[in-house]
Amino acid sequence: MTLLMLTLLIPSLSAEGEPASPPEIVYEKFGQITVRGRVYDHDIVIERGEVRKRKKGPSKKQRDKYGHTPLTPQEAIPWKCKTLVIGTGMYGRLPVVPELEAEAERRHVQLVILKTKEAVEYFHAHFGPEINAIFHITC
Repeated sequence: MTLLMLTLLIPSLSAEGEPASPPEIVYEKFGQITVRGRVYDHDIVIERGEVRKRKKGPSKKQRDKYGHTPLTPQEAIPWKCKTLVIGTGMYGRLPVVPELEAEAERRHVQLVILKTKEAVEYFHAHFGPEINAIFHITC
């Protein structure tokens, strides 16, 4: 078993919507990420410092085409940002469909697509009010 540990600090938002004190995020191992002390065993979306579950249902109909449920623009993508970081899993196997890339371009959102470990590092290094993320935590 490989143990992968990254600590990422993400500010929660103050009442004014500005970043406040940063809570801890730990990406420990395949299939698990901890945010603010809460363990998640599913993909997550971070939008303006808030964490929610990635709801991949709208993308499941394309699973056979890609061999894995891809990330598509039919999902609730956190578009209100300048940069969207996508973590494609420990081995980089989450497919990102061309339609999502086209939608990002149309919305003038820069996509940064990396394996999840590197995506977490990038997100941490560039965090601010104009960056959101989607992290696939398994393959």
